[in-house]
Order: sequence, then structure tokens, then C-alpha cells
Amino acid sequence: MVKGSDKKDSVKVSKPGDSKSGLGMSHKKNEDFSEWYPEVVQKAELADYSPVKGFMVIRPNAYYIWQKVQDYFNERLKVLGVRNAYFPLLIPESFFKKESEHAQGFSPEVAWIAKEKGDDSERLAIRPTSETIMYDSYSKWVRSYRDLPLRINQWANVVRWETKTTRLFLRTREFLWQEGHCVYETKEECDNETLMYLSEYANICKELLALPVIQGIKSEKEKFAGALYTTTIEGIMPDGKSLQCGTSHNLGQGFAKSFGISPLGRQGENILPWQNSWGISTRLIGATVMTHSDDKGLVLPPRVAYNKVVVVPIYNESNRNVVLKEAKKVVDELSELNPILDDRDSYSPGFKFSDWELKGIPLRIEIGPKDIEKKSVVMVKRNNGEKVIVKATEVKKQANKILNDIHDELYKNAMKFLHSKFKDSNNSKDVIKFVDEGFTVLSALCGRKECEEEMRTKADGIKVLMSPIEQTRESLKNKKCTFCTTAAKDWSYIGKSY
Repeated sequence: MVKGSDKKDSVKVSKPGDSKSGLGMSHKKNEDFSEWYPEVVQKAELADYSPVKGFMVIRPNAYYIWQKVQDYFNERLKVLGVRNAYFPLLIPESFFKKESEHAQGFSPEVAWIAKEKGDDSERLAIRPTSETIMYDSYSKWVRSYRDLPLRINQWANVVRWETKTTRLFLRTREFLWQEGHCVYETKEECDNETLMYLSEYANICKELLALPVIQGIKSEKEKFAGALYTTTIEGIMPDGKSLQCGTSHNLGQGFAKSFGISPLGRQGENILPWQNSWGISTRLIGATVMTHSDDKGLVLPPRVAYNKVVVVPIYNESNRNVVLKEAKKVVDELSELNPILDDRDSYSPGFKFSDWELKGIPLRIEIGPKDIEKKSVVMVKRNNGEKVIVKATEVKKQANKILNDIHDELYKNAMKFLHSKFKDSNNSKDVIKFVDEGFTVLSALCGRKECEEEMRTKADGIKVLMSPIEQTRESLKNKKCTFCTTAAKDWSYIGKSY
């Protein structure tokens, strides 16, 4: 059984020819999702558990996905006028104390560096997030309104001392992310760009990961510690739970006040600027795996797959050389797709098919003696098993077209599933019932923190996920909150989450 909390609980990964462990998956997605997910991650060689509890090893197949996210977003950051920088890993304790709400919110998750006996220097924390260390520098750099807007991003690792069971990519003590931190002269600028970065995250999910998300504003109880408000993108996973895939926070003026960011304004007076912060993390890899993969193993959107194609020659001893020669021609022609040539003699074609399906190669190309006679190849799509016969002269053109088709099909199917998990109700008992059945429910709520706390006592795991950014509040006229008698303020999604 896969527990996921320690290395000793990790999945035994099958090796070709290992008849005891067998090839393929031992858990079913729809029957045992919590065991199926870590099995896919490990058998597809995406990640493994670390010797240190709560940490993980990101393997090359998964790190490439993160690199593609970085490459894509770095290009967007250039267009948006954001510069990359890097700030220290260790943060003085006094920095946390400067913004009380922020310090209180992160206090349980902060990992502190142990000091030697007799050391009376200030205690240091391993960054759980970088607002405080970055804003100390900002206070020195931002001297005038002419220095605004200041837009800086960093790609980094952070540590949050989770006590819950480790879930690879979803909940680990260390993870990789990017965090952007901007300073603005006006609230309007800050509001506009806070939403803009959230939209950029939604585009990353769609264009790279074929992952549909919904955009909204977090409840008062769920917002980032120290923020004025928090916006979020959320995906709905196959078990019906919501997964936060990215956030963008309007931090208001609190951090600027606490850290002395007070530039000269246009009239020569000191002004208090507005700030935001925004981030996505390697959690996106987990969302992608859960959304698209199946009982055969990993399914990857082609745009984030390192090896997009595997070529499997089918031959016997008499025609081996002829078939391999043609297979190598195909590999050479598709070199930009990092194709794999599976010419292992000791395994059958069927075994090879299963092996590469398990590892999520988006497109398989089969070529045998009959295909050579017909001057064609067979292309098989990993996402649905569809076979396409392609002329040998059109291999490159069709391979690229089919890979794009796979991406579009994955997104379309994921979007269809997303919509199937929504329900509407303003009856509290029905809301709880639907959530327990794995649905996300749109309901009229008052938005008070006390009301949400009371709601959470009525069902295990239930919470307010977000309020859609675009909604018609006219329809809330004269409506009461579903969970109390207070006037409803927003339409909000209620459900369970990771």
C-alpha cells in the first residue's frame, strides 16, 4: 500500500522482465485515486520520496515540465516588464515581526535554523515566502515615484514545515516556485496587474498543460496572510477536490508601511505605495498528472513532454536490418521532437507499447515490413489510443499536427469534466450533500469569516473555495446567505480541496 509519508512506503517500480511486480499500474484511477496518483508519479519516473521525511526528489521527466513552464513564463515576463532577480534563502526573525498578520499566518510553517549554544545572534528562518526579505531591499531601492512601478520576479525554492502526509508535488515541505513582487504608485495599477498575472497563470495552464481552471477571489478566511485580498486559479481534480494552481495577491499598503517603502510623490511628499505578489509552483505538475493520466499510466500534454515520440520497429530476425534502417530514418526526421527508438531485442512489441504508455510518451510510431511495403507508418495517440496511418513522406508534418490535436483533445476533455463537477444550490443541506458526492457548488454567501467557520463544522473538509471574479451581483438582491440569515454578498464556490 502506498502511504506517501516516508521513503519506505514508496511504490515498487516495475522493471522490464520483472514478472513478480509486473508491468503497468496496479491501482485504478476511478476506484482508488489516492493510491493510483503516487503510483503514476513514481512509475512514470517523475518523482521519488527523499530520505528526509516530507521532501521529494524531482526526476528529469518532471523537471523538464517545470523548465517548460519557466521558459514560457520568462518570455511573458519580458513583455510585461518584469525582471528576474534572486534574494537570500535565510530571513532574520525581526523581518517577520514587522508585519504582524503575515507573521501570525506563517508562524506554524516556518523552519528555523538551529543556533549553537551561546550564540546570541538573531534567529534565522528558511524562507516560506520572500515578501519580508525582498521588501527590505525595496525600501532602499524605491526613492521616488519615478522608480515605480517596480516589477521583480524570482525563481526559487521555499520550505514550509508541513505536518500532513506527503503528497508528491501537492504537499511537500520543500517545493519550487516563482514569486513576483511589484510596487505601484496607485491602487488602480495594483488592482489591474494583480488580475493580469492571474490571467497569465490561467494561460500557462491552458497553453502548456491543457489544464482548464476557474478564476476567483479567496474568502477572508482563506486569503494570504497580510493581503488586502487574494485571487486564485483552481482546477477540479478527478476525485472532485479543488487544487489551487496559482495565486495573485493585492497586498495593499501594509507591507510598504511596515518596511518603510515611502518614496517621494509627484508633489514632493512621501507617499505610501501599493504592492502585490503572485506565484505558481511545481504543484502544477501534480495537477497535470491527476487531470490527464489513466489506468495505463501517465498521459502528458505534448508541449511539456521531453520525448514527444517513441518509434517502435516491429521485425523478426529475417527483416530486422531493413526495418531498423527505416525506423532510424523516421527518428532522424523527427529529431526536434526528441524521439526514442526502442530497438530492444529482448522484449515484444506489446511489452514496449505498455512500457511507453506507462511513461506517458504522447505519440507512438509503429513501423514493420508491411508498413514499409505500403510506404507508410502507424501513429498511435497516447491520450485515446487512436491509430492513424500516415504516408512516409508526411511523417514530420503529420506528427506535429497530431501532437497539437492531442493537446486540444486533452483540454477539451478536461473542460468537459470540469463543467460536469459543478452544481448550484442555495439550500445548505443540499450543498453539503453535493460536496460530499464530489461536486463543487455555487451558492449565495455573506462572505463573513465567522459564517465560513460555522459552515466548516457542518461537514468534514467543506470550505469556501472562491468567489468568481466575473459575476452578476444584481442577482443577489434580497437573497440571504445559504448558511446564515445575513444578506448575501457574493456567489461563491463551495467544495473540498487539497
